[in-house]
Amino acid sequence: MKKIRCAIYTRKSSEDGLEQEFNSLDAQREACAAYISSQKHEGWVLLPQHYGDGGLSGGSLERPALKHLLQDIADGLVDQIVVYKIDRLTRSLADFSKIVDTLDAAEASFVSVTQSFNTATSMGRLTLNMLLSFAQFEREVTAERIRDKIAASKRKGLWMGGSVPLGYDPDGRTLTINGVEEKTIRTLYDLYEQYGTVREVKAQADVLGLRSRQRTASDGTMTGFNPFDRGHIHHILTNPIYAGRIRHREKVFDGQHPAIIDPERWDCIQRQLQDGAAKGRTRKTAKQRSLLCGKVFDETGDRLTPSHTKTRKGARLRYYVSHRLIKHSGEASKDGWRLPGEELEQKVAHVLQQGINSPSFIGRVARNATASEIATAKSKAQTVCARKAIVPSLDLIERIDLGLGQLSITLDTERLGALLELDINDTPQDDLAITAPFQLRKRGVETKLILADQPGDRDETLIKNIAKAHVWYERIKAGETFSDIAATETTSKRRIQQMIDLAFLAPDILRDVIEGKQPIGLSSDWCLRHEIPSDWSEQRQLTAAL
Repeated sequence: MKKIRCAIYTRKSSEDGLEQEFNSLDAQREACAAYISSQKHEGWVLLPQHYGDGGLSGGSLERPALKHLLQDIADGLVDQIVVYKIDRLTRSLADFSKIVDTLDAAEASFVSVTQSFNTATSMGRLTLNMLLSFAQFEREVTAERIRDKIAASKRKGLWMGGSVPLGYDPDGRTLTINGVEEKTIRTLYDLYEQYGTVREVKAQADVLGLRSRQRTASDGTMTGFNPFDRGHIHHILTNPIYAGRIRHREKVFDGQHPAIIDPERWDCIQRQLQDGAAKGRTRKTAKQRSLLCGKVFDETGDRLTPSHTKTRKGARLRYYVSHRLIKHSGEASKDGWRLPGEELEQKVAHVLQQGINSPSFIGRVARNATASEIATAKSKAQTVCARKAIVPSLDLIERIDLGLGQLSITLDTERLGALLELDINDTPQDDLAITAPFQLRKRGVETKLILADQPGDRDETLIKNIAKAHVWYERIKAGETFSDIAATETTSKRRIQQMIDLAFLAPDILRDVIEGKQPIGLSSDWCLRHEIPSDWSEQRQLTAAL
């Protein structure tokens, strides 16, 4: 007689009672074991392996014991599943179909102790499908009933559980004010009324040392007690619970708990927040002036025309694009320049300021001037050499020529003379020209100028992550694990594993990052998505291709 290897599967939706010596899972297994014993004459044999999921819903297949059982069936270790009731296996008709496919592929079957039918026949399958349909219907109706109960309770102003908001303590189906945390909430609202921006509220909250609530998880892990970030502050300022109200989806109802912030004052702050957000959107999408319009020409003499594009969030990104690219838009294989607008303006202003402030420039343009006039001119030149004086600097430019590896700036004689209070009409144009070498870096269709006399674009995020990686590596050498570090750094173990490679960058690559001379594609995001080889020569080859 052929032996039929039987595996018992048990499940309970909640964890209530699982701590008891004899719980629901034990009862199910005992009933199934007795049924298998009654079928010994058919060759049924009980396998010793226990497959039980406690505290897990039958609405999903994401259950450890069930996954283990299905894998054992696929490996040919089990011939038949025995369950107390069909809904112990699954409550979803779609999931049941997947289980049946696995059983059919392994030529296995299953039996319900309390519901007798044969799944090998079409009538048996129909009966089973009907039972599962009702089980799924029951689960969905139960879920709807719970959602309706929550909605009705919130309409009455009851607090229906969840994470207790800062400033309150739970009290059954309502909340009571936490006297200590109440002061923090009131301070945040006072700061917003005083300063009018969430950014400034965050800065002032840091100065005052305000902290979030410290929470203790069920496993004893301590979280929270951190400085407020802007998102958390905005959530507090917009949460109607502090006005004595309860939110349910898009609706807000009067709550049964006391308010920390007067409702009329809270409504006024919401209008202030909405007005501030509208102004922010206006500033973001407002048209910005292209300060070098009509002044920039490439090596072919073609003018670079201001252009722009918009991101998904509506931000306006400006460019200077060779006119031929716009004229022949949509055609392939057209060479030309596409330079980020704001970045080009800042770098040209830097070159201009450096040139005007150089010791030899005033001497060249003011050869016939007196010592007093030269001193005045140098003083005037200082006014356009401040880092933020971009507009006055660019107003002095008549033309910019982009050549092969060189940027050449031609100054407007009349405007420069007025600025320096000198008569420079007879000064040769060559003496008025300012040049600077540069290198090109490309990312997609966008070109970037790297000026030789200008500090590089330091990636502060990348530098900070490299510093963190070195600190973490020292802790690992001292005997700590990734999990230990993740627990103290309030980050994930996976992120630490991704970032630790930054501690092994070649010295020359590290120097380039600190000086802002790294390849344009070498960023924190790129490093987290790619594996960095330990061999320094391989690192150099990899980064050189970016």
